[in-house]
Amino acid sequence: MSADPTSDVPPVSPSGPLPTSTLLAAFPGPAIWLDSAHAVAAANAAAEELLSAGGRWLTDIQGWLATCSVAPGLRSLPVELPRGVMIVEWAATPLPDGDILLLGRDATLERQLRQTLIESRRRYKDLVEVSSDFAWETGSDGRFVFVTPKGALGYTPDALIGRNPKDLAVTEWGDLPLPFDSRRPVDQAELWLKRVDDLPACFVVSAVPLFGPQGEWMGARGVCRETTEQVLRSAELARVRNREKMLAHIVHTLRDQLDAQKALHVAAAETARALGADGCRIYRATETGALRPAADFAAEIPEELRSDLSRPVLEEIAGSEDQHELTLGGNRLLAARTEHRQAVNGAVVIWRGDDSDPWDEEDRMLLSGVADHIGIAHAHLAYQERLRRLSERDGLTGLFNRRTFFERLDEALSRPDTGPSALLYVDLDNFKAVNDLHGHQQGDAVLVAIGGLLTNGVRPGDLPGRLGGDEFVLWLGRTDEAQAVTVAERLLAGMVALRHLSAGPDKPLGLSIGIAVHRVGSETLQELTDRADSAMYDAKKRGKGHYAVAPAPRGESSPVAEASL
Repeated sequence: MSADPTSDVPPVSPSGPLPTSTLLAAFPGPAIWLDSAHAVAAANAAAEELLSAGGRWLTDIQGWLATCSVAPGLRSLPVELPRGVMIVEWAATPLPDGDILLLGRDATLERQLRQTLIESRRRYKDLVEVSSDFAWETGSDGRFVFVTPKGALGYTPDALIGRNPKDLAVTEWGDLPLPFDSRRPVDQAELWLKRVDDLPACFVVSAVPLFGPQGEWMGARGVCRETTEQVLRSAELARVRNREKMLAHIVHTLRDQLDAQKALHVAAAETARALGADGCRIYRATETGALRPAADFAAEIPEELRSDLSRPVLEEIAGSEDQHELTLGGNRLLAARTEHRQAVNGAVVIWRGDDSDPWDEEDRMLLSGVADHIGIAHAHLAYQERLRRLSERDGLTGLFNRRTFFERLDEALSRPDTGPSALLYVDLDNFKAVNDLHGHQQGDAVLVAIGGLLTNGVRPGDLPGRLGGDEFVLWLGRTDEAQAVTVAERLLAGMVALRHLSAGPDKPLGLSIGIAVHRVGSETLQELTDRADSAMYDAKKRGKGHYAVAPAPRGESSPVAEASL
């Protein structure tokens, strides 16, 4: 029989909080106990390592605490260790008798990732500038509102701002539309313009239109590269332009596309087009390291890829620094893994029919550049997902937080096909007694258990949330009053299994539930919430451990139901 992994952790005392030494030792990161004079009274092993490294960080922490008149909150400071600089985010918690508990979290990777993303965006901006002779933007009147600082056509930026681009077109262009006022994206269009000395110059223009919130045209934005000396360009120059086109689109996608998942689909399309491939599939690594499809672009996915590549092939791609080339069915495949900070986070696979030209060195170079950018995109997507989880969920219970719950409920109620629904407003009975008698650690255990009770058995589309403290909500879509009452009774019955967490037999844990049934068009979100809240108080007045159904909104009739367990 294997040893219990928790056998070395002392059990929680039912009669009081954990001892200082036990609390410090149990914390996974650095933890320090400061006395009322802000001197170190105790520290766990992780904190001892930081203290032994010396430096000003402890003095800065003490100075910060000395200037705080309320709960200090969070503070991030660098600590120089033999293995390198570590960024530690400290959370300071006031304790009785003026003592303070410092709990640290290693934020080095997060800080480095944020800095990497900032540097990447700056790099993309620089690449756009160096990959063109000039970048520009026109306003709603069709005139220039921005030109890169180096100017264009021999003009200074000041000489071009406010000027109509039509004045720069050669006479032969006549009244033909220009990319500067295009209502649709322009990609690598040839355009002849006049220099300041009236000599003609040929440019390749890429542009995108700009639209306002109401769909009105607001201007256009793009870049121009002069090709006067290379109108009859060589095959080598064609490949260079193809690479620049790929880079410009990838940079544009990652810079301006807020949705990183959508950016991957755009990148897949641009990769296939730039490499002359029949299709492209972008893989992303899961938490276990397995590669899963994240984006596709192809007129038709080959049957061999429809059910995905075999796991051994994907593992071979991820495990090799070199690109992987193979024939699968009637297709030639070329694959490269993607990385971020030397960690493999996905792969890019492109394919052509076996009757097409073989992959050459230029194709491999282009794919290598794409893989570099996709690796950063994967890291950006992972960061977005982490931020979304942090912003939407309650950190303790994992339920939707107040803001996200009401935003999603408002969206659900605004849909015309919502149908009848019900809002359950749930308040814990005798919760304060748990905190007072057993401490906040057991109080947190109660809140986590209630979160599990609310999510157990809910249907897809139902919304459980924590409003804060001991107040919870549960929205049930397409639910009538009888169904809502059934759910409330199930919640009340479920509290029986949590009675062991109560403060005592005389103060049993329980729920007071207010039910408000909603019908489309009958009331606002605030009115629905107020009715459910009021019904919850009606239930609590009956002695706790009850539910009550709120009266119907004005103009409707419905009896008030009350019950308890």
